[in-house]
Amino acid sequence: MPNNSFLAVFAKSPLKPIEQHILTVTRCSNLLIPFFEATFSDDWSVAEKIQKEISSVEEEADKIKRELRMSLPGGIFMPMERQDLLDLLKHQDQIANKAKDVSGLVFGRHMLVPQAIQEEFMVYLKRCIDATVQASKAINELDELLETGFRGREVNLVENMVNELDMIEDDTDKLQVKLRSKLHALEAQLPPVDVMFLYKIIEGIGGLADVAERVGSRLELMLAK
Repeated sequence: MPNNSFLAVFAKSPLKPIEQHILTVTRCSNLLIPFFEATFSDDWSVAEKIQKEISSVEEEADKIKRELRMSLPGGIFMPMERQDLLDLLKHQDQIANKAKDVSGLVFGRHMLVPQAIQEEFMVYLKRCIDATVQASKAINELDELLETGFRGREVNLVENMVNELDMIEDDTDKLQVKLRSKLHALEAQLPPVDVMFLYKIIEGIGGLADVAERVGSRLELMLAK
């Protein structure tokens, strides 16, 4: 059963747990920056600590998700459908899942990003995380949207945020193409299995931005209703 403190938060604002959840999954994705920095330094003891923290934060997000699902009554009056909120929650949760999957794969294999592409890799990673941060900013306007009855300047503000999120995701697509091209040029110098998993990591990180954009799209659909 949901705990009393969670129900108290929910009673104060039915949208607050959604905002709490997006902040948690964004914190999970942000941890990928120090995680990869540790791997670049070949400091796997630090990388292990951060990977465990990522897993812990992902579990925290899962707990919020479960409690929210159990606490969101079908008959509550809100200017949005219960299913819309649950769909939004599902997309948000994938951000933490992807961060955990990427860090787990890298740590499990002690994978090293080739030094020749580390700078471009980090630019790409940070831009993908920018997308999750932007999604979080948009979702954290839900309370204000509710107060204004989903009308007026607040709606325009959120729509602008979602448009910026789309532009960030476009940036990540372009950066991914460049990074994959640089990795392709190095393939002959690397073990084939490592190359395969490096492409998988690049794709997984790009998934952070893709899912963040889906969060924004889901929010846009809710506003349109």
